[in-house]
Amino acid sequence: MSPDVRSDLDAIPAYVPGASVPGAVKLASNETTAGPLPSVAAAIAEAAAASNRYPDITAGALVDRLADFLDVPTENVTAGCGSVALCQQLVQAVCAPGDEVIFGWRSFEAYPIIARIAHAVPIAIPNRADGSLDLDAIAATVTARTRLIFVCTPNNPTGPAVSRAELARFLDRIPERVTVALDEAYYEYMRSDDPVDGVAEAMARPNVVSLRTFSKAYGLAGLRVGYLVGPVSLVVPVAKMVVPFSVSSLAQAAGIACLEAGDELRARTDAVVAERSRVRDALLGMGHAVPDTQANFVWLPLGDASADFDAHCRDHLVVTRCFAGDGVRVSIGDPEENDRFLTAARQFVTRT
Repeated sequence: MSPDVRSDLDAIPAYVPGASVPGAVKLASNETTAGPLPSVAAAIAEAAAASNRYPDITAGALVDRLADFLDVPTENVTAGCGSVALCQQLVQAVCAPGDEVIFGWRSFEAYPIIARIAHAVPIAIPNRADGSLDLDAIAATVTARTRLIFVCTPNNPTGPAVSRAELARFLDRIPERVTVALDEAYYEYMRSDDPVDGVAEAMARPNVVSLRTFSKAYGLAGLRVGYLVGPVSLVVPVAKMVVPFSVSSLAQAAGIACLEAGDELRARTDAVVAERSRVRDALLGMGHAVPDTQANFVWLPLGDASADFDAHCRDHLVVTRCFAGDGVRVSIGDPEENDRFLTAARQFVTRT
């Protein structure tokens, strides 16, 4: 006899992280190539000296600094163990068993997983042909059981971002009883003409929250810290769902230090954006239908050839992120890493 566990767990897929291969260039996890900024690394080292003490359970100093940085009241902000943890807390806070969570697809792989963990029903709406979210179709899918909609912008793994005008039309169609979560993990890389500012939207509407992270542009993927901004009526229940002490003292100190390094961050993201354009242009020149991307990755919609392309890249010591049957996502690395990938991609085209 074994202990009883939930009978539905076998139906919940495991989250699949980007792989690492010794000696290979890793372009599978949307990480920054460089480590934390020097000032941030110093703050982490200083905080480590007190790691025998529990962290502030409320991450109060970080929340205060975020509120100041974003120009919002502190009660409208909460921190979590990366934005994905806050996504799960949000589902737990707003959904009862059988309630619906809607999202585009493909989008962030965690959405259907965390919905099922909370006994909610994931509803995946196919993206448009260009990889962008079909907000009209998402709005049309809302039912009396819908409690939460994830809008990933820029969308992971395809790259396109929602425009502010498009989002406004969408939000006007959504009942205020339904929470809309703007997942902005790649916000710092956006350079579009009409960008969404999820924090502004969250402060202007009663049913919108913005989720952001320090994992991507700030280079803190290994420390796990993110934040949510929204109306108090949502921030308070989300904060109740947190695992106590899940935002470590090192993560809190690093987050605060990141917010002090705005100019350095902009220079880093500008460099990634420049490489993003170079890599996409090269892939377009090879005949790949790469969507316009506002994130730190590109998407190759290779369909049935995805697994073959991924294996070819690994043979050339470049690790990409394969979504079998759909496409391959490739993170933007430094110029040398990107050149190695482009060389492999050209050889694939020649081979086929």
